[in-house]
Amino acid sequence: MKSYLFLFLAIIFEIIAITALKYSEQFSKVIPSIITVLGYAVAFYCLSITLKTVPVGIAYAIWSGVGIVMITLIGIVAFKQIPDLPAILGLLLIIAGVIIVNVFSKTAGH
Repeated sequence: MKSYLFLFLAIIFEIIAITALKYSEQFSKVIPSIITVLGYAVAFYCLSITLKTVPVGIAYAIWSGVGIVMITLIGIVAFKQIPDLPAILGLLLIIAGVIIVNVFSKTAGH
């Protein structure tokens, strides 16, 4: 369970980093650029701890799936980037995939 806590932290810091990357305006703004670099450093460190016990494919599926959905929600709220119907359907498939991996896969490392 500790591994999944670090995976959760990795996802949170990745979300912070990618949001700051948007605000960095191609690394032209110092503070968001620093937050981006530090956020990714902490995210990858937490992910590396996760990979001690969780298979890399499972960890990355969760990391990317949850990250994509959360960043899309941040894009909607913070940047008014509204996804169209195909994007929403794709996101629903990603959510379904993460759920299937976690609930039904024997390699998920529960």
